[in-house]
Amino acid sequence: MIFNKYNFMIRLKDDAQLPFYKGSTFRGVMGHALKKVVCALKNQECQSCVLRSNCTYAMVFETAHAIELPKGLRISSAPHPLVLEPPETSQRDFLKGETLTCTLLFFGQINNNLPYFIYAFDQMGKIGIGKKIDGRRSRFVLESVTAGDDGSVVYTHDDQKIKISETSSMMIYSELEADNCLPISTKSHKGHERVTMNIITPLRIIARNAPVARLPFHLLISSIIRRNTALFNVYGEGEPKLDYPAMVEAAKSIEVTENSLKWLDWKRYSSRQDKKMFMGGLTGSITYQGDLAQFLPMMTMAETVHVGKNSAFGLGKITFRNDS
Repeated sequence: MIFNKYNFMIRLKDDAQLPFYKGSTFRGVMGHALKKVVCALKNQECQSCVLRSNCTYAMVFETAHAIELPKGLRISSAPHPLVLEPPETSQRDFLKGETLTCTLLFFGQINNNLPYFIYAFDQMGKIGIGKKIDGRRSRFVLESVTAGDDGSVVYTHDDQKIKISETSSMMIYSELEADNCLPISTKSHKGHERVTMNIITPLRIIARNAPVARLPFHLLISSIIRRNTALFNVYGEGEPKLDYPAMVEAAKSIEVTENSLKWLDWKRYSSRQDKKMFMGGLTGSITYQGDLAQFLPMMTMAETVHVGKNSAFGLGKITFRNDS
C-alpha cells in the first residue's frame, strides 16, 4: 500500500480565531477549495457524475460514490484515502505572522494527486479560515510542503515549484506493504505485557450503533483491525492473512489496569449537510496488561493510520507506550 504524509505549513496574513479542535475547519475549507480547483462539471452532483471515479475531490469527499469496493469485502464503503491531522494545539486566538502545520496522510493512488492539494491549500489561503474578524476570515500563505518524517522539501512559497520527479519519487513515496507493516511471524514482541495508550485526538469507537464510553481491549483491537484491513483491502494488495476472530477472542483476556479516559463533547457544522453534527469522543489514557505480543503490529500501524470513526478529520490519533 502506497502511503505517505505531507506537512503543510501556513503563515497567517491576519489575526485568526479558530475552534478548539481544528480538523473539521481545515478539512471543510480544503474541500471547498479542492472542488473549485478540480471540478470539471460544476452543476453535476458527485454521486451521479461520470467523472467521479477519477476525480480527486470525489475520491476524498465522496469516497463511497467514487471508489468501488473489491468484491467479497466485509465493509459497506471504502475508507477515505486521506486523513487530515490539524495543528496539535488547543489555542484559539492567533496573531498575524504565526505559523500552523497541517499534516495530510495519503493512502493509495491519491498520492499521485498531491499537486492538486498543494494548489488547493494555496487557494484556501485566499478564501480564509476560522471565525470572521472585521468581516472576513483569516487569510494565509502556504509557506512550504515537506514529505514524511525526514522533511524532504516538496514545495516552498518562495520558488512556487512542486519538486516531484521520477528520480525523487522513491524518496517522497514510501511503501507500506502488509507483510512488512505487520510482521506477525518474523519479529518477536516478547516483553510487552503492559502498554499504555495515549489518545491525542478524540477517539470515536462505535459498538452496537452507539459510541463507546468505556474501552475494553477487545473493542479497541476490533476497531483497529477494521481500520487496518479496510485500508489494505481497498488501497493495497489485500489484508494480512490472520485469524481475526481468534485475535478478538484472545483480546478479551487483556485487562485494564489504569484508566483516565474521559468523554469530550464537541460539535461541528457541516456545510454540505447544512446541519450541526455532534462528534464527541474519548480523550486521556488507558493501560492494558496481558499477553499483548500478537496485537502489537496492528497497534503500531494504528499509530500511523488512526482508528475509529471520523478519522478523515484527524480523530482517533493514538500512541502506545511500553510500560513493561
